[in-house]
Amino acid sequence: MKRLLTLIAAALICMPAVSHAIEPSNIPQTMVPNIHGKSLTTPVAWGAANGVVFAGVGGTINAPYTDEADGAAAFGIGVGDPIKNLGAQITIVSLDLDGWEEYSMGVHLHHDFGGGTAAAIGVENVMLTEGGDADNSFYAVVSHGMQGDMFVSDSGSSRLHFSVGIGDGRFGDKSDMDIATGKGKHGTYVFGNVAYDMFDEFNAIVDWNGLNLNAGVSKTFWIDKYPVAVTLGAADLTDNSGDDVRFIFAVGTGFKI
Repeated sequence: MKRLLTLIAAALICMPAVSHAIEPSNIPQTMVPNIHGKSLTTPVAWGAANGVVFAGVGGTINAPYTDEADGAAAFGIGVGDPIKNLGAQITIVSLDLDGWEEYSMGVHLHHDFGGGTAAAIGVENVMLTEGGDADNSFYAVVSHGMQGDMFVSDSGSSRLHFSVGIGDGRFGDKSDMDIATGKGKHGTYVFGNVAYDMFDEFNAIVDWNGLNLNAGVSKTFWIDKYPVAVTLGAADLTDNSGDDVRFIFAVGTGFKI
């Protein structure tokens, strides 16, 4: 179960981006990704850097094969410069919101190639304490924000974003309960996500995490000068894994130190 929570609370953390409206004639050569969340349960290549600190909480109602909700919290920092060389996002995840006794770590190394394209490699669920029910998951991912007049938003950012990646662990290894209920042992080990900016207000998101299909929305609100990203979705939309469709959510914020 924790293989989902380790990413829900961390991957959807918002990062400030361009927020001022510009005329189409003044569109910059490269349209940056917008400020809303772009994934539900899968990595994107963009990440925190340049001293950005972030935190978030997320959860699922209910956890697969149980009648109970489950949740996780994450906090971390981004260092380095992904445009000049390399950015590094380090995330600490609390997998136990009752006793706060189980912690894991994720590392995400990312580079921005310009033209709306970025690439990253990473690992998640590196256990720092005893406990946990999922192994390390390594991945590589490429993300792109579509360029061109038809994809520009009023803020000058890209409307359409997508990511494609490969990974092991949670991106293809099914749970013991999935295997016991006849859903097979392995998924695709290939994942992806698509996010589209609707009405310059929020992103509509669909992602495949290697095991199942998920869909939802994400919007970043501004409270004073601080962004707060809220993401809501439905997970396990097919019978490929899990026992039912579940509600998932995440709330996160970030700021530069």
